[in-house]
Amino acid sequence: MDPFVRRFIRSSLVWLGVGVLIGVGMAVHPAAVAFRTAHMHANLLGFVSMMIFGVAYHVIPRFTGRPLHNPRGAALHLWVANAGLAGMVAGFILRVFRPELGMPVLAVGAVLSASGAMLFIHNIWRTLDAPAPRPAALPTLAR
Repeated sequence: MDPFVRRFIRSSLVWLGVGVLIGVGMAVHPAAVAFRTAHMHANLLGFVSMMIFGVAYHVIPRFTGRPLHNPRGAALHLWVANAGLAGMVAGFILRVFRPELGMPVLAVGAVLSASGAMLFIHNIWRTLDAPAPRPAALPTLAR
C-alpha cells in the first residue's frame, strides 16, 4: 500500500474522531449547536471523503490495470485537502466567536479543499484515460 493511501485512511480516522468529539460537545452543551457546520464538515469531508480518496487511490489502478497517473500529485492532494479541511473546521468554529477572523480562515480553507478535490479528479481521470497495458504473451510450446 502506498504511503499516501495509508495517510489518507489514517487522516480519515482522525477526522472521524474530531467530528465525534464536536458532536458529543453539541449533545452535552446544546449551545454548541453553533458548531454543527464544523461537525458536519469534519465527518463528511474529513472522514468520508478522505476514506474515499485513500481507497480510490488504492483500488482504481488495480481495477483498471493501469498505474496511478501521478503518485506525487496524490501525496500533494493529501496535504492540500487536510490543510484545507483544517482551515474550514477552524473557520467555522472561529466564525462563532470572531467572524472577522473566521471568515478569511474559512475562505482559504475552502479554496484549498476545493483545490485538493480538483487534484483528485485530475489524477483519477488521467489514470482512467491511460492506455491499457499490453497483455503478456502466452508461452508457446516448442516442437
